[in-house]
Amino acid sequence: MHLAYPAVLSSLLFCTGLYGVLARRNAILVLMSVELMLNAVNLNLVAFDVWLSKTARDTLHSGQALTLFTIAIAAAEIGIGLAIVLAVYRARGTSDIDKLRDSAEPHGPEEATVTADEKAEATA
Repeated sequence: MHLAYPAVLSSLLFCTGLYGVLARRNAILVLMSVELMLNAVNLNLVAFDVWLSKTARDTLHSGQALTLFTIAIAAAEIGIGLAIVLAVYRARGTSDIDKLRDSAEPHGPEEATVTADEKAEATA
């Protein structure tokens, strides 16, 4: 099998994941798109490892070792990412990234006074 087939498939997977990261508003779908991008990288690592092992007989299979490392990092990333998304969903009631960005803490002094007044009205 030629190296071009897995490389093209990997680039299509990576572009699909990149589109998902840039276009999606739901945090869980963004995490799934990041996983898709990492899987595209894993496919490339294994394909190039197999391609290079055909040329040299004494190889360490470093592409496959890096793939296992990437899978472990991806599992940790999705676990921590889902925990953060669930904590934000419980605190704010939404996992929409645009709404979370709009409800960020104020940066200027005018916004801080408005927010303090709104908090006083909400507690009264």
